[in-house]
Amino acid sequence: MFHKSNFKEWFNRYKYAELSATSAALASSQFSRIFDGLTTAYLITFSEYLAFYGVILFLTYNKLVKKNEQLNTKTTLKEVLLLIRNLVLEFGYPAILDFFVIRPFCMYWMPILTGNYFIGIFLGKIAADSIFYSLAILNYELIKKK
Repeated sequence: MFHKSNFKEWFNRYKYAELSATSAALASSQFSRIFDGLTTAYLITFSEYLAFYGVILFLTYNKLVKKNEQLNTKTTLKEVLLLIRNLVLEFGYPAILDFFVIRPFCMYWMPILTGNYFIGIFLGKIAADSIFYSLAILNYELIKKK
């Protein structure tokens, strides 16, 4: 069903957003020195989301503008709203599940289970990302087909 080119496309689509989100997660994990584990888990999740979606929105908007410049047309409000709609369709329910349940659960429990805070955060991020990207990629592929 999926080819090697699909993986390359997905990697290229998400790589900068993921790098930004990972950096934000590691930096915000330092809140553990101030707050309890659950509060820190939600702070990490929130900072990851700001970083990830900020980059995704920036990159997809820039791609739209550049495409329109090549066609020598202006980017319209309708196109921007369509872009936002597609991002909501791609990330909507995966983001809600991820933000409220999956990521905080993984970020809270993995450090406890591993006995090492940073390894736990890293493994928690990988576990949460695996679920999130499975759902988001499925949505992305469905949007592309329409």
